[in-house]
Amino acid sequence: MRLSTTTALGLSALTVLALAGCSASPQSADAPSRRGGDEAKASAPLSSAELGKRLLDEDDLGEGYTHKAKPAVRGDDVSVIGCPALAKLGGDTATGSSLSFPRKAKASFTYAGSSSSEVSEELYSDSATKLSKGIGKIFDAMVSCSSYQVASGTSVIDIGARKTTAPNLGDEQWSQLLTYSAGGQRSVVKQTAIRTGNVLLIVSGSPALVDTHVAKAVHKAQTAR
Repeated sequence: MRLSTTTALGLSALTVLALAGCSASPQSADAPSRRGGDEAKASAPLSSAELGKRLLDEDDLGEGYTHKAKPAVRGDDVSVIGCPALAKLGGDTATGSSLSFPRKAKASFTYAGSSSSEVSEELYSDSATKLSKGIGKIFDAMVSCSSYQVASGTSVIDIGARKTTAPNLGDEQWSQLLTYSAGGQRSVVKQTAIRTGNVLLIVSGSPALVDTHVAKAVHKAQTAR
């Protein structure tokens, strides 16, 4: 199979987005630092429509970016092999087919028409506590195993994961580098998640594009319209 960044983004976003089904749990020892007082300033969660207005668009990204249509959802069963902590989150999360987080918005883009240069952004809104514990649990699970496999239908994808330094933005930060290999093809995807108040944003894609646009994404996510 040809492993494009689109495939990688679909598989990685799935797991991160599974925060919808995560119950509250204590923060791990590796949990990111939290700036004091933000919980006291928590406000009502934003609606999906409000979140949609805070997503990056072509004007924000600059010349050479094209909006991508939402990919069709596949019905194949998905299972995680070799990573018990991640498997507990449920295999279906690897395709994004069982996401139920009610307040969310997403946009995906290609850069200069290249399928290997893509970036996507997801926004979620809930209480600061729920966002923090949910996304923290998933990132902890994903980097708990340096390598594992995801099986979908007849395809098996080898995945390597490692924690990376996140930019000092928002109230909490997480970042990881994921390597996908299948059928002789290899793709590297970076995921950076930032919680700012009652909004969580996740920027995924080509590492250079994520690093270039994450600060801009945080700024727009903080700006009401």
